[in-house]
Amino acid sequence: MASDPQDIKQEPAVEKLLSRMPERIANSFSAEQLIHLKTAIGSREWGKHKIDFRGTFPIPFFKSRIYYVFLMGRNHRNLTRKEQVISALTVAGFITLFVIFSILFGLLALYLLKSALGINLFENFSLGIWTWFKTLWT
Repeated sequence: MASDPQDIKQEPAVEKLLSRMPERIANSFSAEQLIHLKTAIGSREWGKHKIDFRGTFPIPFFKSRIYYVFLMGRNHRNLTRKEQVISALTVAGFITLFVIFSILFGLLALYLLKSALGINLFENFSLGIWTWFKTLWT
């Protein structure tokens, strides 16, 4: 640990932080406070992402530019209780949708197989799916 405030003030992260403050405030920090500020700034585990697209593009007829950021990666944060509930409900919803889709697709496949084999469960009744399916292939 640096004990001299001038040593810690030379570090790039601390220097950048202090440059954004009024000089009177920046000079009021002790070395210990600066070390803790550097630790807080430097512990950006959230700053590492698998996908990190950043850029800017100009706005026509204006001097300013718009920036965009698209980040994707594993969430390392501890979720709040509300976020855990939302996450669980989302997973349950996706599983439910997958099961419903799978059942409906399976029933459709069985119905088409039954129709292809010429099996009629009810006389003079048809859903019209087999006729529609045949028209796709002719």
